[in-house]
Amino acid sequence: MSDIIKHECGLAFIRLLKPLQYYYDKYGTALYGLKKLELLMQKQRNRGQDGAGIASIKVDMEPGSRYISRKRSNSATYLEEVFSGVYDHFDDLSPEQLADGEWLKKNLPYTGEVLLGHLRYGTHGDNSIESVHPFLRLNNWITRNLVMAGNFNLTNVHEMFDELISFGQHPKEMSDTVTVMEKIGHFLDDEVQKLFSWFKAEGYDNQQITDLICQNLDVRRMLQRATRKFDGGYVMAGLIGHGDAFFLRDPSGIRPAFYYHDDEVVVMASERPAIQTGFNVPILSVKELKPGHALIVKKDGQVSEEMIQEPLPRKACSFERIYFSRGNDRDIYLERKKLGELLAEKILKEVNYDMENTIFSFIPNTAEIAFYGLVEGLHIALDKIKKKRILELGDNATEAEIDSIFRLHPRVEKLAVKDAKMRTFIADDTHRGNLVSHIYDVTYGLVNNHKDTLVLVDDSIVRGTTLKSSIIQILSTLKPKRLIVVSSAPQIRYPDCYGIDMSVMNKFVAFKALVALLKESGKENLIEETYLKCKEELKKPAKEIRNPVKELYSLFDYDQISDKIAEIVTPENISPDIKVIYQTVEDLRSACPDNNGDWYFSGDYPTPGGMRVVNKAFINFVENIDVRAYT
Repeated sequence: MSDIIKHECGLAFIRLLKPLQYYYDKYGTALYGLKKLELLMQKQRNRGQDGAGIASIKVDMEPGSRYISRKRSNSATYLEEVFSGVYDHFDDLSPEQLADGEWLKKNLPYTGEVLLGHLRYGTHGDNSIESVHPFLRLNNWITRNLVMAGNFNLTNVHEMFDELISFGQHPKEMSDTVTVMEKIGHFLDDEVQKLFSWFKAEGYDNQQITDLICQNLDVRRMLQRATRKFDGGYVMAGLIGHGDAFFLRDPSGIRPAFYYHDDEVVVMASERPAIQTGFNVPILSVKELKPGHALIVKKDGQVSEEMIQEPLPRKACSFERIYFSRGNDRDIYLERKKLGELLAEKILKEVNYDMENTIFSFIPNTAEIAFYGLVEGLHIALDKIKKKRILELGDNATEAEIDSIFRLHPRVEKLAVKDAKMRTFIADDTHRGNLVSHIYDVTYGLVNNHKDTLVLVDDSIVRGTTLKSSIIQILSTLKPKRLIVVSSAPQIRYPDCYGIDMSVMNKFVAFKALVALLKESGKENLIEETYLKCKEELKKPAKEIRNPVKELYSLFDYDQISDKIAEIVTPENISPDIKVIYQTVEDLRSACPDNNGDWYFSGDYPTPGGMRVVNKAFINFVENIDVRAYT
């Protein structure tokens, strides 16, 4: 993606179902769980750019023994720092000690059966160590300890914060992470207290009661009560001090979650290929956690997938398929190829089927798979043309005429090369602007000056900043006649509020194009009218709120918006003609039929909180307030 967008945190979870000694005897290491957790996190590193953390819980430890360990880092080498800090505890051990699983568990940290890892890609705020997951909610009662990490944004934090206050709590801050932990923690406390009172009345002593709570804690009911008012996209992982654990997914299935279970381990991750690679299992062995469900792993190793909230129509995030998830997932790979293939006919028409004077390329690295699909689509379309032309030649066709037809094929080159050393996403906005013009190099000597058209595939165009500041400028030095930039994603028109850092509407180049067209066509008054409509929408009950901004977009056809975007991203004093082509929403749905969470493009939000956010975002635009449209 030429414009970096942020936040799809990564989760990794392992529950060892055998004693540590079992893994030493079978796999040659008692640190099997730690090493597998590290691998899961390494294979999801695309989901973390400013921090990582792990936590582990030991089951059935004696009172007074440390049973929860946590390590976090927000350094530039966060993952290496986390695991080097963990492995430091084992560096000076003898071979005999490393071979003794029971001794390791008793004497050293991070040797628990329950392990949780998190890769943070923050949406906003600072990148201090305090903001890095997992988070701890500690208590002397083992059954009240809670460790949590997640990939989520909630749209109604204020509502839940007020509910915590109504419980009598005094939260230390208003954030979705703290609010979620305290909300689940409140109901964990409540379930524990109810069980304590029940068993106390039955005459059990306190130590017996603790053991009975461990056995009888109803994690499903706790989560049902705690998440009743959650609105957003989320996958949340929780470890309870005595060893119960859960993985919870939102009712619309917005955020991804996968798991694998055998008689040795239970594994969960944000991406399926990480599990396949980490445990060498086939794709059919890895299951997707159902929307609105939780995978619950009890202290005794029992595993169940339980419905927590009634599932809503599936709205799995389409940006996962286009950009965030690794392309080595079979389904994602095929979907990205299909996105490219579906653009072929439109591009051929745009270049008037002139293959001799057109070069096809892509913006590395995430657009590469879509580019393969485009090339396949071009060949399919051109084969039809070749067949038709050969048939038209009839029986008198000459070898030269047939050779001429066979030479009709796309010119495919790698023209844009990303400089891996330029990491602009970690810079603030001011410094990022200075760096962004240098993040791409080009391949010289392949373009016929002022004659060739360059077709460049990107996976999405969000703000258009890098296109204007870097890509178009540097590709224009190759002196093409035309430059056509193609997005395998549709026009990003609306803010996200479920996890991706795209919440300020007037930063979208598609929205800027809409505003420009309204002004040019003498319809600027409709901005004020829509502003008033948005204010009225926010007065309605949550489930009745609609999206008035869609009415503004409906005034112009898709190509009008694209053409205006081309004007906006064209730098001054650029000689080639610039054209921008976007994927359509209809073709996106065709390519990704099972992952149709496309509110960024369509404005059709899966939850009331999303509708609230789009109205608030438009109000913020009119009032010139540059903040997130949700908190």
